[in-house]
Amino acid sequence: MSRADKLFIDMCTDIIENGYSTEGEKVRPKWEDGTLAYTIKKFGVVNRYDLAEEFPAITLRKTYIKSAIDEILWIWQKKSNNIHDLNSEIWNEWADPDGSIGKAYGYQLGIKHQYKEGMFDQVDRVIYDLKNNPYSRRIMTNMYVHQDLHEMNLYPCAYSMTFNVTGDRLNAVLNQRSQDVLAANNWNVVQYSALLMMIAQVTGFKPGELVHVIADAHIYDRHIPIVKELIKRETYPAPKVTLNPDIKDFYEFTVKDFTIEDYVTGPQVKDIPIAV
Repeated sequence: MSRADKLFIDMCTDIIENGYSTEGEKVRPKWEDGTLAYTIKKFGVVNRYDLAEEFPAITLRKTYIKSAIDEILWIWQKKSNNIHDLNSEIWNEWADPDGSIGKAYGYQLGIKHQYKEGMFDQVDRVIYDLKNNPYSRRIMTNMYVHQDLHEMNLYPCAYSMTFNVTGDRLNAVLNQRSQDVLAANNWNVVQYSALLMMIAQVTGFKPGELVHVIADAHIYDRHIPIVKELIKRETYPAPKVTLNPDIKDFYEFTVKDFTIEDYVTGPQVKDIPIAV
């Protein structure tokens, strides 16, 4: 069993057994047939993943690690808000006819701001600070920009990263306002772990802990039977995920620079209904 499996199983069990049901309340999401999509939720879930211990991919089912990395590169490296720059269809339902998702995600990271040292966007500022002032407690990004929310086709879910150096290790806190646990939990963990690995490598640190803070961790009503079956499955050791050590520039990374070995999983969960 990977540690990520244990954290996922414990979190899902706690939500199902001790969570709060929103059934009967005024909720926004609906299923494709128009039925209101209720959830069982827990407030303030915090999970810690030590990348020195393992790469935190669950083995209960397969997480498409390279697709998750492609999305994080789309947001953080390409700083794009257009699905034509993404090698998957996961954002299609939120895109306009031109492929734009509005002033969301990568758009916000690419906006340059004035600092004493010059003009930087949020990603370049993180890299600059980690190279020049690594023990600062002010190294963070934020995509939840209130003045632009009305022009975002989807409000950011995972919206903020705070970086913190301890010795020779780079740690990070990922803040997420809301998460569909079945559809997105390990996907987000995997992609932000990969991001932490990349940022650590180009700034001269070893990857440390990823602390994932979820304000509203929920399981949708139609997902509960799927989750109950999933967390009873056999588990396997975590995969080995390594990064091409020759890359020293964050903007040179590609999905091909990640090597995934010994990733054994249970069968994929297919046709998960998605509430929108």
